[in-house]
Amino acid sequence: AIVDALRAEGFDACGINLRDDFQRLQDLIADDPPDVVFNLVESFRNDLNLESAVAAFFDLFRVRYTGSSPFCLSLCRRKGLTKQILDEIGVATPRFRILAAPGIEQDHGLQYPLIVKPCGQDGSAGVDVNSVVRDYAQLVARLEYVSAEFKGPILVEEFIEGKELHVSVLGNSPGMVLPIEEFNFSELSDDHPPLITYDIKWNPLSPAYHKVHALCPAELDQKTEELVKEQALHAYIATCCRDYARIDLRLGRDGVPHILEVNPNPDLTEGVSFMDSAEKAGLCFSETLRRIVAFALER
Repeated sequence: AIVDALRAEGFDACGINLRDDFQRLQDLIADDPPDVVFNLVESFRNDLNLESAVAAFFDLFRVRYTGSSPFCLSLCRRKGLTKQILDEIGVATPRFRILAAPGIEQDHGLQYPLIVKPCGQDGSAGVDVNSVVRDYAQLVARLEYVSAEFKGPILVEEFIEGKELHVSVLGNSPGMVLPIEEFNFSELSDDHPPLITYDIKWNPLSPAYHKVHALCPAELDQKTEELVKEQALHAYIATCCRDYARIDLRLGRDGVPHILEVNPNPDLTEGVSFMDSAEKAGLCFSETLRRIVAFALER
């Protein structure tokens, strides 16, 4: 769909599937160097951490490409480090702990409810109906599960009860904040926490998949909307995002927006999240893609 849309905008575009073949990438750049690469790589050799390595390859060979730099991609993959930066610049993010192993003391200093997530995953992997815990016994059990399933560091953070919002940003210096998207969880069962799980995002066979509805623009008063957009843009700039990104946050019942994570190079599926916000801003699918390419060509 992206290749067809770019062709409709007048670009001579073709799609390349790397299939984990680094030599194929080298040959492509050497034999017929493109004016710009629309970088849709999310992993390489089944390793999410190598997403940034492909962008670094383009930098080494001085090939322009869309989206964020290797630094930004690596930074935002590390949720704890991202949150530390946001804390440093005064952008609210839920209080948290990063655990190298599943053990945690009972007096951990955080306030329940908590949410437990693997640090290095993407696309809500590791987030399910049991991710939100309300006491120490549930916390210990969840830590053991996440450690066994995903290995690596674990993020434990305070779960902000309130609205879940996605804020998409398009462009640079500083970027245009698109209409905010809000998620309605009212149709979920009482035992399902009000958050987007992996099944809600990706599994159409899940009972919850069709029970969460996106609303764009979000139903926010003007003051709150301006505050949310301001905080999202601060996060976009602080993490060195480029061209386009999506910032996920929870709006607490006290009206304070808390940044959950920053997603450089987010999903560009038509009608979903980022592209839904772009459409509400008056930008069609192909025009949004054209703008992203134009940003890359300016570098």
